[in-house]
Amino acid sequence: MIGVQHETVLLNEAVTALITDSNGCYVDGTYGRGGHSAAILERLGPSGRLLVIDKDPKAIEHARQKFGQDNRVMIEHASFAQIREIAIRRQLVGAVTGVLLDLGVSSPQLDDPARGFSFTQDGPLDMRMDSSAGISAADWIASASEQEIATVLKDFGEERFAKRMAKAIVAERLLRPIVTTKHLADIVTAANPAWEKHKHPATRSFQAIRIYINRELADLTDVLQQALELLSIRGRLVVISFHSLEDRLVKHFIREQEQGPKLPRHLPIRADQIKQTLRHIGKAVRASESEVAANVRARSAIMRVAEKVA
Repeated sequence: MIGVQHETVLLNEAVTALITDSNGCYVDGTYGRGGHSAAILERLGPSGRLLVIDKDPKAIEHARQKFGQDNRVMIEHASFAQIREIAIRRQLVGAVTGVLLDLGVSSPQLDDPARGFSFTQDGPLDMRMDSSAGISAADWIASASEQEIATVLKDFGEERFAKRMAKAIVAERLLRPIVTTKHLADIVTAANPAWEKHKHPATRSFQAIRIYINRELADLTDVLQQALELLSIRGRLVVISFHSLEDRLVKHFIREQEQGPKLPRHLPIRADQIKQTLRHIGKAVRASESEVAANVRARSAIMRVAEKVA
Protein backbone atom coordinates (compact mmCIF):
# COMPACT_ATOMS: atom_id res chain seq x y z
CA MET A 1 0.00 0.00 0.00
CA ILE A 2 1.59 3.28 -1.14
CA GLY A 3 -0.67 5.42 1.13
CA VAL A 4 -1.49 9.09 1.65
CA GLN A 5 -0.16 11.71 -0.77
CA HIS A 6 2.76 13.75 0.52
CA GLU A 7 3.95 16.99 -1.05
CA THR A 8 7.74 17.08 -0.87
CA VAL A 9 9.02 20.52 0.12
CA LEU A 10 11.85 22.24 -1.82
CA LEU A 11 12.12 19.17 -4.03
CA ASN A 12 14.02 20.55 -7.02
CA GLU A 13 16.10 22.96 -4.95
CA ALA A 14 17.30 20.24 -2.59
CA VAL A 15 18.10 17.64 -5.24
CA THR A 16 19.88 20.18 -7.47
CA ALA A 17 22.04 21.26 -4.53
CA LEU A 18 22.74 17.66 -3.52
CA ILE A 19 23.67 15.97 -6.81
CA THR A 20 27.20 16.79 -8.00
CA ASP A 21 28.02 13.41 -9.58
CA SER A 22 25.42 11.26 -11.30
CA ASN A 23 27.39 8.14 -10.42
CA GLY A 24 27.98 9.14 -6.80
CA CYS A 25 26.65 7.66 -3.57
CA TYR A 26 23.92 9.57 -1.75
CA VAL A 27 22.01 9.27 1.52
CA ASP A 28 18.40 10.30 2.03
CA GLY A 29 18.33 10.24 5.82
CA THR A 30 14.61 10.97 6.06
CA TYR A 31 12.82 8.97 3.38
CA GLY A 32 9.28 9.98 4.37
CA ARG A 33 7.26 9.04 1.31
CA GLY A 34 10.16 9.07 -1.12
CA GLY A 35 9.73 12.36 -2.95
CA HIS A 36 13.37 13.36 -2.67
CA SER A 37 14.57 9.77 -3.20
CA ALA A 38 12.62 9.43 -6.44
CA ALA A 39 14.03 12.72 -7.74
CA ILE A 40 17.57 11.70 -6.77
CA LEU A 41 17.24 8.37 -8.58
CA GLU A 42 16.03 10.14 -11.72
CA ARG A 43 19.36 11.97 -11.81
CA LEU A 44 21.58 9.02 -10.94
CA GLY A 45 23.33 6.93 -13.53
CA PRO A 46 23.60 3.12 -13.47
CA SER A 47 26.59 3.25 -11.12
CA GLY A 48 24.99 5.67 -8.70
CA ARG A 49 23.81 4.47 -5.29
CA LEU A 50 21.23 5.70 -2.82
CA LEU A 51 20.92 4.74 0.85
CA VAL A 52 17.48 5.55 2.27
CA ILE A 53 16.85 5.65 6.02
CA ASP A 54 13.71 6.22 8.07
CA LYS A 55 12.66 5.33 11.60
CA ASP A 56 8.98 5.05 10.60
CA PRO A 57 8.11 1.40 9.73
CA LYS A 58 5.40 2.60 7.31
CA ALA A 59 7.93 4.76 5.45
CA ILE A 60 10.25 1.76 5.12
CA GLU A 61 7.37 -0.38 3.85
CA HIS A 62 6.71 2.32 1.24
CA ALA A 63 10.39 2.41 0.25
CA ARG A 64 10.53 -1.36 -0.22
CA GLN A 65 7.40 -1.36 -2.34
CA LYS A 66 8.54 1.53 -4.51
CA PHE A 67 12.30 1.00 -4.80
CA GLY A 68 12.97 -2.51 -3.51
CA GLN A 69 13.68 -3.79 -7.03
CA ASP A 70 16.14 -1.01 -7.91
CA ASN A 71 19.63 -2.43 -7.36
CA ARG A 72 21.00 1.09 -6.82
CA VAL A 73 18.95 1.47 -3.63
CA MET A 74 19.82 0.36 -0.08
CA ILE A 75 17.03 0.57 2.52
CA GLU A 76 17.50 0.80 6.30
CA HIS A 77 14.88 0.99 9.06
CA ALA A 78 16.68 3.16 11.61
CA SER A 79 17.05 6.64 12.99
CA PHE A 80 19.39 8.83 10.98
CA ALA A 81 21.35 9.16 14.23
CA GLN A 82 22.59 5.62 13.43
CA ILE A 83 24.01 6.72 10.09
CA ARG A 84 27.62 6.06 11.10
CA GLU A 85 27.06 2.42 12.05
CA ILE A 86 25.02 1.85 8.88
CA ALA A 87 27.78 3.40 6.78
CA ILE A 88 30.46 1.29 8.48
CA ARG A 89 28.47 -1.88 7.85
CA ARG A 90 27.95 -0.95 4.21
CA GLN A 91 31.52 0.34 3.76
CA LEU A 92 30.45 3.86 2.85
CA VAL A 93 32.50 5.96 5.29
CA GLY A 94 34.29 8.73 3.40
CA ALA A 95 32.68 7.63 0.13
CA VAL A 96 29.35 9.47 0.30
CA THR A 97 28.83 12.23 -2.26
CA GLY A 98 25.88 13.84 -0.53
CA VAL A 99 23.61 13.59 2.52
CA LEU A 100 20.06 14.98 2.50
CA LEU A 101 18.04 15.52 5.68
CA ASP A 102 14.43 16.72 5.39
CA LEU A 103 13.44 17.30 9.00
CA GLY A 104 9.72 17.79 8.44
CA VAL A 105 7.00 15.42 9.61
CA SER A 106 5.44 13.79 6.56
CA SER A 107 1.80 14.36 5.61
CA PRO A 108 0.84 10.68 6.16
CA GLN A 109 2.12 11.01 9.73
CA LEU A 110 0.34 14.31 10.38
CA ASP A 111 -2.89 13.38 8.64
CA ASP A 112 -3.36 9.90 10.11
CA PRO A 113 -5.19 10.35 13.44
CA ALA A 114 -3.90 6.96 14.59
CA ARG A 115 -0.32 8.31 14.71
CA GLY A 116 -1.21 10.87 17.37
CA PHE A 117 0.52 13.91 15.84
CA SER A 118 -2.58 15.91 14.99
CA PHE A 119 -4.27 18.42 17.29
CA THR A 120 -7.14 18.87 14.81
CA GLN A 121 -8.15 15.20 14.54
CA ASP A 122 -8.82 12.92 17.48
CA GLY A 123 -6.72 9.82 17.92
CA PRO A 124 -4.52 7.96 20.39
CA LEU A 125 -1.87 10.21 21.94
CA ASP A 126 1.22 8.45 20.54
CA MET A 127 3.50 10.80 18.53
CA ARG A 128 6.27 8.25 18.01
CA MET A 129 7.93 8.27 14.58
CA ASP A 130 8.85 4.63 15.21
CA SER A 131 5.71 3.21 16.75
CA SER A 132 7.55 -0.03 17.57
CA ALA A 133 9.96 1.56 20.04
CA GLY A 134 10.14 4.09 22.85
CA ILE A 135 7.54 5.68 25.11
CA SER A 136 4.34 7.20 23.76
CA ALA A 137 3.31 10.78 24.47
CA ALA A 138 0.41 9.49 26.58
CA ASP A 139 2.72 7.41 28.78
CA TRP A 140 5.14 10.32 29.18
CA ILE A 141 2.39 12.79 30.11
CA ALA A 142 1.05 10.29 32.65
CA SER A 143 4.39 10.02 34.46
CA ALA A 144 6.34 13.28 33.93
CA SER A 145 6.50 15.89 36.68
CA GLU A 146 4.87 19.28 36.22
CA GLN A 147 8.33 20.88 36.04
CA GLU A 148 9.51 18.42 33.39
CA ILE A 149 6.43 19.04 31.24
CA ALA A 150 6.88 22.82 31.56
CA THR A 151 10.56 22.56 30.61
CA VAL A 152 9.79 20.48 27.51
CA LEU A 153 7.05 22.88 26.35
CA LYS A 154 9.32 25.89 26.85
CA ASP A 155 12.59 24.47 25.48
CA PHE A 156 11.24 22.51 22.51
CA GLY A 157 8.10 24.50 21.70
CA GLU A 158 9.24 27.98 22.73
CA GLU A 159 5.85 28.13 24.45
CA ARG A 160 5.38 31.31 26.53
CA PHE A 161 2.68 29.74 28.68
CA ALA A 162 4.50 26.47 29.38
CA LYS A 163 4.02 26.65 33.17
CA ARG A 164 0.28 27.32 32.87
CA MET A 165 -0.14 24.46 30.42
CA ALA A 166 1.91 22.02 32.50
CA LYS A 167 -0.14 22.88 35.57
CA ALA A 168 -3.37 22.32 33.63
CA ILE A 169 -2.14 18.97 32.27
CA VAL A 170 -1.18 17.69 35.73
CA ALA A 171 -4.49 18.85 37.22
CA GLU A 172 -6.48 17.16 34.46
CA ARG A 173 -4.62 13.84 34.66
CA LEU A 174 -5.63 13.57 38.32
CA LEU A 175 -9.23 13.52 37.14
CA ARG A 176 -8.81 11.15 34.19
CA PRO A 177 -5.99 9.80 32.00
CA ILE A 178 -4.96 11.94 29.01
CA VAL A 179 -4.82 9.39 26.21
CA THR A 180 -6.17 11.15 23.11
CA THR A 181 -4.93 14.05 21.02
CA LYS A 182 -8.20 15.97 21.33
CA HIS A 183 -8.12 15.73 25.12
CA LEU A 184 -4.58 17.14 25.26
CA ALA A 185 -5.35 19.81 22.65
CA ASP A 186 -8.40 20.94 24.62
CA ILE A 187 -6.35 21.23 27.83
CA VAL A 188 -3.54 23.33 26.39
CA THR A 189 -5.95 25.41 24.31
CA ALA A 190 -7.91 26.34 27.43
CA ALA A 191 -4.64 27.17 29.24
CA ASN A 192 -3.42 29.45 26.43
CA PRO A 193 -4.56 33.04 27.14
CA ALA A 194 -3.09 34.63 24.00
CA TRP A 195 -3.79 32.82 20.75
CA GLU A 196 -1.48 33.60 17.84
CA LYS A 197 -3.05 34.69 14.57
CA HIS A 198 -3.31 31.86 11.99
CA LYS A 199 -1.87 29.34 14.49
CA HIS A 200 -3.76 26.75 16.53
CA PRO A 201 -3.17 27.40 20.25
CA ALA A 202 -1.93 23.82 20.72
CA THR A 203 0.66 24.01 17.91
CA ARG A 204 3.70 24.78 20.04
CA SER A 205 2.92 22.28 22.78
CA PHE A 206 2.30 19.44 20.31
CA GLN A 207 5.54 20.32 18.50
CA ALA A 208 7.44 20.31 21.78
CA ILE A 209 6.15 16.94 22.93
CA ARG A 210 6.77 15.39 19.51
CA ILE A 211 10.36 16.67 19.46
CA TYR A 212 10.98 15.37 22.98
CA ILE A 213 9.39 11.94 22.46
CA ASN A 214 11.39 11.36 19.27
CA ARG A 215 14.68 12.91 20.48
CA GLU A 216 14.62 15.04 17.34
CA LEU A 217 17.13 17.71 18.37
CA ALA A 218 19.50 15.22 20.00
CA ASP A 219 19.37 13.00 16.91
CA LEU A 220 19.96 16.02 14.66
CA THR A 221 23.04 17.01 16.67
CA ASP A 222 24.35 13.44 16.34
CA VAL A 223 23.67 13.06 12.63
CA LEU A 224 25.32 16.32 11.59
CA GLN A 225 28.70 15.25 12.98
CA GLN A 226 28.31 11.71 11.63
CA ALA A 227 27.36 12.97 8.17
CA LEU A 228 30.56 14.99 8.08
CA GLU A 229 32.56 11.79 8.65
CA LEU A 230 30.71 9.97 5.85
CA LEU A 231 31.17 12.63 3.19
CA SER A 232 33.97 12.53 0.67
CA ILE A 233 35.85 15.76 -0.11
CA ARG A 234 33.46 18.12 -1.96
CA GLY A 235 30.53 16.02 -0.77
CA ARG A 236 27.39 17.99 0.02
CA LEU A 237 25.26 18.25 3.15
CA VAL A 238 21.72 19.52 2.47
CA VAL A 239 19.34 20.10 5.39
CA ILE A 240 15.73 21.29 5.26
CA SER A 241 14.43 22.55 8.63
CA PHE A 242 10.91 23.52 9.62
CA HIS A 243 11.35 25.43 12.85
CA SER A 244 13.88 27.75 14.41
CA LEU A 245 15.33 25.24 16.87
CA GLU A 246 16.37 22.89 14.08
CA ASP A 247 17.62 25.63 11.79
CA ARG A 248 19.66 27.21 14.58
CA LEU A 249 21.43 23.88 15.21
CA VAL A 250 22.19 23.43 11.51
CA LYS A 251 23.34 27.03 10.99
CA HIS A 252 25.64 26.94 14.01
CA PHE A 253 27.09 23.55 13.04
CA ILE A 254 27.97 24.75 9.54
CA ARG A 255 29.42 27.99 10.90
CA GLU A 256 31.57 26.17 13.47
CA GLN A 257 32.92 23.75 10.86
CA GLU A 258 33.58 26.65 8.51
CA GLN A 259 35.43 28.72 11.09
CA GLY A 260 37.56 25.82 12.32
CA PRO A 261 38.62 25.17 15.91
CA LYS A 262 38.52 28.06 18.36
CA LEU A 263 42.01 29.42 18.93
CA PRO A 264 43.37 31.93 21.48
CA ARG A 265 42.94 35.54 20.40
CA HIS A 266 45.93 37.25 18.76
CA LEU A 267 47.56 33.90 17.94
CA PRO A 268 49.83 34.51 14.91
CA ILE A 269 48.17 32.21 12.38
CA ARG A 270 47.27 32.75 8.72
CA ALA A 271 43.78 32.18 7.38
CA ASP A 272 45.03 29.30 5.20
CA GLN A 273 46.30 27.52 8.32
CA ILE A 274 42.83 27.32 9.89
CA LYS A 275 41.42 23.83 9.45
CA GLN A 276 38.00 24.18 7.86
CA THR A 277 35.88 21.09 7.36
CA LEU A 278 32.83 22.65 5.67
CA ARG A 279 31.99 25.73 3.65
CA HIS A 280 28.47 26.96 3.13
CA ILE A 281 27.07 27.01 -0.41
CA GLY A 282 24.91 30.01 -1.27
CA LYS A 283 22.33 31.58 1.00
CA ALA A 284 19.61 29.85 2.97
CA VAL A 285 16.75 28.92 0.63
CA ARG A 286 13.04 29.24 1.39
CA ALA A 287 10.03 27.91 -0.47
CA SER A 288 8.72 30.15 -3.23
CA GLU A 289 5.39 31.95 -2.97
CA SER A 290 3.90 29.56 -5.49
CA GLU A 291 5.04 26.50 -3.51
CA VAL A 292 3.64 27.92 -0.26
CA ALA A 293 0.35 28.69 -2.05
CA ALA A 294 0.17 25.07 -3.21
CA ASN A 295 1.39 23.56 0.08
CA VAL A 296 0.96 25.65 3.23
CA ARG A 297 3.31 23.33 5.15
CA ALA A 298 6.18 24.70 3.05
CA ARG A 299 5.88 28.19 4.57
CA SER A 300 8.33 27.54 7.41
CA ALA A 301 10.85 25.46 5.43
CA ILE A 302 14.44 26.68 5.19
CA MET A 303 17.25 24.84 3.41
CA ARG A 304 20.98 25.16 4.09
CA VAL A 305 23.74 23.62 1.99
CA ALA A 306 27.38 23.00 2.85
CA GLU A 307 30.29 21.27 1.13
CA LYS A 308 33.06 19.28 2.78
CA VAL A 309 36.48 20.82 2.16
CA ALA A 310 38.77 18.71 4.37
